[in-house]
Amino acid sequence: MALTEPLANPSMGAVRGRERAVLVGLCLAGARRSEVEAHLDELAALVETAGGETVARLVQERRAPDPATLLGRGKLAELAALVQEQGITLVVFDDDLSPGHVRQVEAALGEGVKVLDRSAVILDIFALRARTREAQTQVELGQLTYLLPRLTKRWRHLSRQAGGIGTRGVGETQLESDRRAIRRRIAVLERRLAEIERERAVQRRRRQALASVALVGYTNAGKSTLFTRLTGTATLVEDRLFATLDPRVRRAEVGEGVVVTVADTVGFIRKLPHHLVASFRATLSEAATAHVVVHVVDCSHPAWAEQLAVGEEVLASLGVDPRGCLVALNKVDRLGAALPPALAERRSVAVSALLGTGLEALRAALRQAVLALPGIEVLHFPPEGGESLQRALREETVVARRFTADRIEVVVRRG
Repeated sequence: MALTEPLANPSMGAVRGRERAVLVGLCLAGARRSEVEAHLDELAALVETAGGETVARLVQERRAPDPATLLGRGKLAELAALVQEQGITLVVFDDDLSPGHVRQVEAALGEGVKVLDRSAVILDIFALRARTREAQTQVELGQLTYLLPRLTKRWRHLSRQAGGIGTRGVGETQLESDRRAIRRRIAVLERRLAEIERERAVQRRRRQALASVALVGYTNAGKSTLFTRLTGTATLVEDRLFATLDPRVRRAEVGEGVVVTVADTVGFIRKLPHHLVASFRATLSEAATAHVVVHVVDCSHPAWAEQLAVGEEVLASLGVDPRGCLVALNKVDRLGAALPPALAERRSVAVSALLGTGLEALRAALRQAVLALPGIEVLHFPPEGGESLQRALREETVVARRFTADRIEVVVRRG
């Protein structure tokens, strides 16, 4: 397949035996071993989502990363012995690897063992999940940007058309061995994504009569379940990382006649590759342009505070002030009798998207946020309406209509 052709079917290579993987973490001076283990737990979930099986872990404690191998020669020899004893075919580092790191580690482990980092596994999952042309374009751009500096070493790997984690999508196309060709392909994809962003901007202008709400948050925090609850629309809900990539926008009523659009967005994760954030900027722009951003947090997760911080970091990179977001503390049904964590100086609502608990409080908070938007005014008309009411409905941006016994109220947004 030529480089200028569309991304290969991302599901290729998915039907196969599960790859046996060892996870490698680095515990540097000042870091807690428990945090490193928690990060490896998440990495194991990523590997499982990508179709692998974690059979071992290895944690190296050092004052600083080894410049050549990240681990140091002694621990690298221990890793090589473990790989041979356990019949491991995949080694995944929780930290980003440079091309030099990959070369040194692969040389020590021998043929037949792939060496990947967290970013490569995330990209692989995105390739597996991408279904629409937009998602495939964004994933391919992220993959090529990741691949370009690693092209020299990986080319042997790609020419064999190897299957498995880290080789889906771009890895299954017959890329030309010329860096200029990849850069040209990246330029094509960037132009295509610019067109996608223009199309999204047009769609947003068509929906501008309604206030917009965006659901954001860590992957598997329950955004899709909450989206289904708010909009009454069936959508994919799966207890897996990155179950959906494509944003969905639907209407929802939040009470007292107020109607909004709700957008479900791609999930965040710790160490989300920066080039993937860049390629998914068109998708994430739903959050950047929304009138109200709801940050969904799995408050039952042991590392909920870190997940919240990761989400706020990504939001800040998109130009969204995290302090202005409404925080939905989801999955309170898993806390038992315990109260959800309190968030100082944050608007927060405790909910269970699964059971529907707290949804009315969330709708009330959304309604309050919409009615507090700049330019909101309430116009009053007599019960019979009349020409003045019809003119307001034609000329104003109507947020809500309310009917009482003695008057009609029309909430409009100006400016």
